[in-house]
Amino acid sequence: MRLDVFTLIPGAFEWLRERRPVAAVLGTELELRVFNYRDTTPLRAGQVDDEPYGGGVGMVLRVDVVAAALDSVYGGLRDHRVVALTPKGRQLDQELVEELAEEPALTLLSARFEGFDQRILDHLSTDVVSIGPYVLSGGEIPAMAVVDAVVRRLPGALTEGSGEVESFSPALDGGLEYPHYTRPPEFRGWEVPEILLSGDHGRIDAWRREHVRSAR
Repeated sequence: MRLDVFTLIPGAFEWLRERRPVAAVLGTELELRVFNYRDTTPLRAGQVDDEPYGGGVGMVLRVDVVAAALDSVYGGLRDHRVVALTPKGRQLDQELVEELAEEPALTLLSARFEGFDQRILDHLSTDVVSIGPYVLSGGEIPAMAVVDAVVRRLPGALTEGSGEVESFSPALDGGLEYPHYTRPPEFRGWEVPEILLSGDHGRIDAWRREHVRSAR
């Protein structure tokens, strides 16, 4: 997969390259590229945003700035999904994550403060996605959430045997994962459920399914 991120803070994504799941698949299953809107802005002095028409506080990322950034990378031809990250978008859930992870190429657009000129959402992006109905200072955190969630679905991103059953996966009927325990079996009087120590995998599987917490 080729995953491109457009941002005003490219350094925010550097730590991702050094850690799983991204580090495990860089150069093999994943090509991660990060682009700064300021590098290709058609405006003076690196300007990328402007005051909104009609008044109001905050600044809005300009449509010509985003168009210039996309054109500089793709030459005006974008034959893959371009995802703008904003609270107004489709809620990111595991179903959408797995859908995006099947794409050979994916572009993420992030903005700062008041967000995007609406024409970016209407004409330059194919999808509008939200990590939740709340406002952050910028789209870098949502973009990193999408990168992490999508990349962990790529072959080799996780250690062998992990990630086979994820929270919200079909195997859990859309629920959250069952409780996990590890050593020691007793600590301060807090004991691991006996069934998990039994070695009876059939009973353990039934217990885990019984203790899946619904997210609905």
